[in-house]
Amino acid sequence: MNKIKDIFKKSLTTKDNNTLEESSRRDFLKNSATLSVSAIAATSILGPVKASADEKQIVNEVEWGTKLGDKTTKYRYGIPSPYEHNNVRRNDPLLSSGDEYATVTMCPIHESEGIITPNGLFFTRNHGGTAHIDPNEFRLMIHGKVKKEIVLTLDELKKYPCETRTYFIECPANGSTDWRAPQYNNLQFLKGMMSCASWTGVMLKTVLEDLGLEDDAVWMLAEGSDNAGNPRTIPVEKALDDAMLVWGQNGEALRPEQGYPLRLLVPGWEGNLNTKWLKRLEFSDKPWHSKEETSKYTMLQKSGKAIRYFWINEVNSVITKPCPEKPWANIKIGDLVEIEGIAWSGQGTIKHVDITFDGGDNWVEASLKGLVLPKAWTRFSYMYRWEGKPLLLSSRATDDLNNTQPTIDQETSKQGVESVYHRNGNVTWEVTTKGEVNNVHIRKHKA
Repeated sequence: MNKIKDIFKKSLTTKDNNTLEESSRRDFLKNSATLSVSAIAATSILGPVKASADEKQIVNEVEWGTKLGDKTTKYRYGIPSPYEHNNVRRNDPLLSSGDEYATVTMCPIHESEGIITPNGLFFTRNHGGTAHIDPNEFRLMIHGKVKKEIVLTLDELKKYPCETRTYFIECPANGSTDWRAPQYNNLQFLKGMMSCASWTGVMLKTVLEDLGLEDDAVWMLAEGSDNAGNPRTIPVEKALDDAMLVWGQNGEALRPEQGYPLRLLVPGWEGNLNTKWLKRLEFSDKPWHSKEETSKYTMLQKSGKAIRYFWINEVNSVITKPCPEKPWANIKIGDLVEIEGIAWSGQGTIKHVDITFDGGDNWVEASLKGLVLPKAWTRFSYMYRWEGKPLLLSSRATDDLNNTQPTIDQETSKQGVESVYHRNGNVTWEVTTKGEVNNVHIRKHKA
C-alpha cells in the first residue's frame, strides 16, 4: 500500500500547475496494473483478466478527451449515440399492406434494457398510416347509455386527476411469424410486436363515475379519429377496472404514431383494443361486430369456428440474451454467462420463470430482477457455467393466477395452427458449441 502511495505522490509532480508529468503518469498506471491484476483475476466474474500497462486508450489521451464536445444547446431534443445505429424499429414487407400505411414496426427487444421501452423504439401497428392531430382541434365524445353525454376538449379531460402506471402493449399477432414453423432466425421479428411504457392519463372509471352509466350499459365501443377508425368492442367491466385515457408516455406527450394527443389504454388486453387518436366512446346494451373484430381479430379454432371476442394476452416469456441477434461471442468452456429475458402476462403479475437447457426435459428456476409489476414486462436472469455443449434453451413463465406458458405441442393440441393470434408457446434457441444461436421448434408430438 505504501508503494502505491509513493507512486501516486510521484505522479503528481508537475511541469506547471496544470500538466502532469507524462512519464510519472505512465509509471503510476503501469505499477498500479501490476499490483492489482492478481486480485482482479481472483475475484472477477470474467475470470482471468489481463491488465496491460501499455493499453493505448488508458495511457494516452483519447481523441475525444482532447477537444471540447458539442455545445449543450446543439440538440433541442436528445438523440442516441450514432454508435447505437442498430437499435431501431424494423418492418418486413410480409407484415405490410404493400403501401406501408397498414403495417407494423417491430420493437428491438433484443437491445432493450430494463422494462421501459423508449418512445422512439415502441412498436407501432397502424391500419391507415400515422395521423397528425392539432390538440386544440381534438375532441372526445362520450355518449350512448350514459346519464350525461358529453364532448370534451383535451384541456377539459386533463382537469380530471391523473395517474401514471406501467403496462405493456402487445399485438395478438406477436409470435405469428413463427406459428407453423421457424420463419425468422431473428428475435425482433419473432416477438417484437410488443413494448412496455409508463403511461400518464386519467382512469376511465373516474370519468364514467362523473358522467354516470345507465344500468344496462354493458358494452363500450372505442373508435379512433384516423381514417381507419379501428372501432373495437370492450366490456364495461374492463372499462371500470383498469382502463385509462392516456396523453403521456414515459414522461412526455404521446408520439403521433402512438395516438397523439389521446389514446385508450386497456392493460393486458390485445394491442388493437388500445385505440389511438381516440375520438368516441359509445355505450350500449349490445356488442358491436366491427370489421376489424370480425375479419381479423378473432380466434379461429381447430373446428373452423372462431371465438367471437378474444381479448386477454396470455402469460408469455422469451430469452433475449442470448438470441440470434446476440449470440455468445468468444465464449470459452468454463465461462460464466448470464441468461436473461422478459416475461409478461395480461392476466396479472409474473410469479416465477423457469429455464431449460435440454429442450424441456429438465427445468431450473430463474431469478426475477428489478420491478415486478402487474401487466408489465418482468426481467428474469440465470447465471450459467458454459460447459461447451450444445443447448436447447427456452423459458416458461407462470403468473400469480398460476397460468403457465405452454409448450408448442400443448398450444397446438388445444387450438391447432389455424390462427395466427395468441401464440404464446415456448420459444427455443439452439445454442451451438460455438455459441451461435438459432430459432428452432421443439415438437415431441404431432399437431
